[in-house]
Amino acid sequence: MNDQSINRMTTDTFLPTVSVVIPIYNCETDLPELIDCLFAQTYPKELAEYLLVDNNSSDRTFELLQQIAKTSPILIRILSENKIQSSYAARNIGIRAADGQIIAFTDADCRPQPEWLKLLVAPFVNNDVAIVAGEITALAGNSLLEKFAENQQTLSQKHTLNHKFCPYGQTANLAIRQQALEKVGLFRPYLTTGGDADICWRIQQENIGRLEFANKAVVQHRHRTTLKELQNQWRRYGRSNRYLHELYGVELMRDITLKECSYRLARWLFKELPKESIKSLTGKTQVVNLLNTPIGILTARARTLGQREAKLSQQATIIEML
Repeated sequence: MNDQSINRMTTDTFLPTVSVVIPIYNCETDLPELIDCLFAQTYPKELAEYLLVDNNSSDRTFELLQQIAKTSPILIRILSENKIQSSYAARNIGIRAADGQIIAFTDADCRPQPEWLKLLVAPFVNNDVAIVAGEITALAGNSLLEKFAENQQTLSQKHTLNHKFCPYGQTANLAIRQQALEKVGLFRPYLTTGGDADICWRIQQENIGRLEFANKAVVQHRHRTTLKELQNQWRRYGRSNRYLHELYGVELMRDITLKECSYRLARWLFKELPKESIKSLTGKTQVVNLLNTPIGILTARARTLGQREAKLSQQATIIEML
């Protein structure tokens, strides 16, 4: 993996066709801002298509998508995946319908910045690049949980690109050469988490090409605002690790026991909190920093429970070919 500079004159003349695949589920409130971001992309309109795949939404998402596509100034194609409730199955529908040489991915709760697609595609000018990951930053939020996730850079690609087993990029901001997918197949359609790592690792293990990091190709992501949403997010991370352990032998994360949680919480309450409170009163720290430890304990415990509970089904090992 490299983050090397690319000659501007070369990339300005390198303009492959691109298909942007976005799985969508019950996202009617996210659609207006997402669509505005797609309209604002600086990549040549005639070379890009946007495949929005509804994954059996129960709200007005599909109806709104059809209305948007009729008057869109860019090529938006509306597809459906109603048989399998999985974002990876939805992405596979998009990949199969795609006409582009490069397949780019983002999510409905993301906000791609105007130069996103142009900068994400640029590294493919090098023939040995098979995967490009862009950076994921936080949408500005007001809640303490949003500020916590922003401070921790929870969704930054720096975490997954430094994975001990093998680097990978998250599908919130990822692009893959179509020829690579022809060789290794699509996402595992019945997998519910961990599919981004799986597909990146399969490509790299087959020595099809390397992974490049385009740190200026930015999408902003909306962080969770409630404790329940946050716990579900981190349980999913735990399940992902279990699935990847069963598929690849990835090392399991250490369990966080209730006893350890109680000790860390007591230490925070009687030692850390008084110190941080004084800093807060004097303006030397943010209020959210007072809660780093208890929120961290919550997320760690949720990840542990997700890892313990998860078991990879035989169906989830299936790989569909393009």
